[in-house]
Amino acid sequence: MNIDIQSRVPSNMQTLIQTLTSREEVIWFNPQLQAFSEAITNSPLTLSDVQAAEARLIRFAPFIAKAFPETKSAKGMIESPLKKIDKMRENLERRFHQEIFASLWLKCDSHLPISGSIKARGGIYEVLKIAEELALMEHRLSLEDDYSILDSEEFRSFFSQYSIAVGSTGNLGLSIGIISAKLGFNVTVHMSADAKQWKKDLLRRKHVKVVEYDSDYSKAVAEGRRQAKANPSCYFIDDENSRDLFLGYAVAALRLKKQFAEAGIIVDENHPLFVYLPCGVGGGPGGIAFGLKLVFQDDVHCIFAEPTHSPCMLLGLATGLHDSIAVEDIGLDNKTAADGLAVGRPSGFVGKVIQPFLSGCYTVSDEHLFQLLKGLAETEKIYLEPSALAGMIGPIMLCKQGNAYLRTHHLEDKLIKGTHIVWATGGSMVPKEEMEQYLNRRV
Repeated sequence: MNIDIQSRVPSNMQTLIQTLTSREEVIWFNPQLQAFSEAITNSPLTLSDVQAAEARLIRFAPFIAKAFPETKSAKGMIESPLKKIDKMRENLERRFHQEIFASLWLKCDSHLPISGSIKARGGIYEVLKIAEELALMEHRLSLEDDYSILDSEEFRSFFSQYSIAVGSTGNLGLSIGIISAKLGFNVTVHMSADAKQWKKDLLRRKHVKVVEYDSDYSKAVAEGRRQAKANPSCYFIDDENSRDLFLGYAVAALRLKKQFAEAGIIVDENHPLFVYLPCGVGGGPGGIAFGLKLVFQDDVHCIFAEPTHSPCMLLGLATGLHDSIAVEDIGLDNKTAADGLAVGRPSGFVGKVIQPFLSGCYTVSDEHLFQLLKGLAETEKIYLEPSALAGMIGPIMLCKQGNAYLRTHHLEDKLIKGTHIVWATGGSMVPKEEMEQYLNRRV
């Protein structure tokens, strides 16, 4: 660890830092977690912000249904199924010799329409917000209009006067590239070295400009931001600092509540909910966790999952340094097969917003990601990309190492009546040959 960083890391963090540096799997529980009633009073975002985002997505539903026929049956709603995975639960308990007590479900954002990942929430939402604001400002649209009119040559010509740019490890670039190109924007995606080739190829087929970098995610974002500043008609979607991305993700919680009612899942003081969210820079899991806390308050416990080589959010939260520290500062290489999670420096915006609401973070090895990927494919016939499996080991980590947390929150006797939700973040668009390589990889 460099001397400057070492001087700023609290002395009681040294053991945790050493564990992270050794790339051991570890779970950390957040000592700054607050009761919901206390946390929300100091939050810069509120339920009304999330409801406004949901209302905007409802306005755009007719456009989505027309422009993307795969959403027509859902009337233009970009939503994913919730599946109970009993066979995978048995697989986990057998593999890790640990009972997980509560029922196990998979939230399949891996199968969201349009771009096949969690980024179809926040990424698409922010582009739609930009489009709406431009069209309203130029008096080409009113809030009372049928937004299906946006899928027309007239509007594509209008939006072609503007550009959108983003830096990405892959999935956010896919979402923003696809929706921006469909609307008619000129769109550039700045891709880090971790991005999979098939994602870059797909974007180019959609007429998206892809700029590749030999460096990591932070470099791609910084360069994209710099180039966008030089163009006054360019909108840069800032994955590290975007309030709109965050709110687009948070809408998921409002919809999950309805899915729980349909599935007969109860969440209350005696039926706790545990949610495990793969985390890169933090926007997706942060937004969803925030939304879940708004809906279920103290009855939900949100835990982020990161690769052992890239635990940037855990590092930022635990040290209190947020985006003033990166995994490279403690000797980690930020190299992982979980391309969407290959982020060395966390979002300071997300870390500060989510800190009082978040139960904890844990790390998972690439080896376990591939074992879990294969296990889910064999037991449930569900095929995900490696990063989407980060949440799968969460119930094991909690039940094996979370006794103090469960005891502190009076959950020990309630766990058996609770629900585990693993958030699957991507995978349905992975090419067949790529998926075969994942499944055949020796671990």
